[in-house]
Amino acid sequence: MGEVELTQTPHGLLLRLYLFGLPPGVHAVHVHTVGSCEPPFKSAGGHFNPDLTVHGVLNPEGPHAGDLPNIHMPKDGSLMVELFASQLSLDTGSYALLDADGAAIIVHTGADDYTSAPAGNA
Repeated sequence: MGEVELTQTPHGLLLRLYLFGLPPGVHAVHVHTVGSCEPPFKSAGGHFNPDLTVHGVLNPEGPHAGDLPNIHMPKDGSLMVELFASQLSLDTGSYALLDADGAAIIVHTGADDYTSAPAGNA
């Protein structure tokens, strides 16, 4: 479905998503705890959440470190978008994605409502 380019910055992680072949509409994007994407995609684990917070950027007790903004796929099914995750890191501390089991970037079928636990109804 595409590629994700991760760039460590002094203030967090920049994610460049190059996506194609997805249905048009709004899709949730989350970082999951395990670098595995085998159907039915449960192998990726839950959202990356080292602080054990509640899901959602609109939730007063959230968000997960792996909660990212929704993307809006155009009708042609191709999109390049940049997202920034201030809590994430490639290889530093408890927010490091490149640990022993890696991490997965998952584009979900539906939109994230930014509040519902555990995954925003995505």
